Amino acid sequence: MPITMTRARILFVDQSGELGGGELALLPVAVRHRERSAVVLLQDGPFREKLEAAGVTVHLLADARVSSVRKTGAVILALRASFPVLRQIRALARLARGYDLIYLNTQKAFVLGTLAKLFVRRPVVWFLHDILSRDHFGPFQLHVVRMLTPLANVTIVNSEAVADALRTLTARHNLPLELAYNGIDPVPFDLTVNTQRRALRAAIGVPTDAWCVGQFSRLAHWKGQHVLLEAVAQLLLGEHGALQRRAFGGVGDRGNRSTERPTRLPEVHVVLVGAALFGEDAYEAELREWVARHGLQSRVHFVGFQHDIPGWMAAMDVIVHASVAPEPFGRVVVEGMLAGKPVIAARAGGVTEIIDDHMTGLLTPPGDAPALSRALENLRRDPEMARELALQGREVARSRFSETAYLDVVDTAIGRALESASGKASAVPEQV
Repeated sequence: MPITMTRARILFVDQSGELGGGELALLPVAVRHRERSAVVLLQDGPFREKLEAAGVTVHLLADARVSSVRKTGAVILALRASFPVLRQIRALARLARGYDLIYLNTQKAFVLGTLAKLFVRRPVVWFLHDILSRDHFGPFQLHVVRMLTPLANVTIVNSEAVADALRTLTARHNLPLELAYNGIDPVPFDLTVNTQRRALRAAIGVPTDAWCVGQFSRLAHWKGQHVLLEAVAQLLLGEHGALQRRAFGGVGDRGNRSTERPTRLPEVHVVLVGAALFGEDAYEAELREWVARHGLQSRVHFVGFQHDIPGWMAAMDVIVHASVAPEPFGRVVVEGMLAGKPVIAARAGGVTEIIDDHMTGLLTPPGDAPALSRALENLRRDPEMARELALQGREVARSRFSETAYLDVVDTAIGRALESASGKASAVPEQV
């Protein structure tokens, strides 16, 4: 008798214990299926705590030698970890015997899970959250993924950019893929109040009337915190120069200094929400050193990892996404829109599927600090434009990135995988 979607026992597998975008996308899926399913984590961390707090059963299969193999790691490191990897595959296979389907949520989980499938013959759903290119992965890792891709019964992607990269990697331009834009619950963003804004600003020394620029991501070079800092430094330098010209009669002064009343712009502050993960502490040290060297300690605030993202976003005036490499999706962009803030984002990857430039946000070239500086200055000088972008962005985010619609697409993909394993023909939903 075929297993139906409602009776399916699902073993979810994720490589990280940290709360990254992929983990936040898995959380509502695991919670929806928690009665008959479980999550395997290959590394411990706050994600396990969040799952267990939501009533999800968690199995920990952690091995430091396996965790040390990075996406861009050398072949020799992968070979050194081969025996621990084999042990994890066998342990995963033993667990999977008690379930009807294996749901693989990250790239490392995909490699281990598809190999475990060879031992237990369970259908596999792979949710790919990465752009598989040399920007993010080493050649050995890409080769392994290319070889194992056919073992997935159904593959889900979170953007067309991710789909395009996978098809290019596998040289299969008709590869069937399910598109599921990450869905985000808007309720926590609706519940934030002005008292939170004032309290959070006061806690880090940001004036109530300051113009606050927030970036929300882990501290990593490819996330582009250095680009934002350079952009803000250019903005402040330009402001300082304009003040000097007004004071000393520089270019543009017509001898009417006594009658000029220059517009007072709010003081700019930057808040970096996020911590250095995955061995990226050196990058954080570089950022802090750059801030100190430029004398911006009073304007740039490192607040580390924070659980209350809606609350912190409510304390900002603009949200910036500054990744220098294409982002697979751009969850923080949607969150910023749901928070009712104008968003400036790098024009690459999945972000271009979220923001309609100058309609629901602003797009700038990746890594282009002068362009980002100009976009920031435009919003600071034109509050009406900022409000309009924020309103349009919020409306689009609520309609296009619904959590319920996202979960339904994922469940449809799981149902297809179960049907394919049982030999039943199934209707093919819209694919990318």
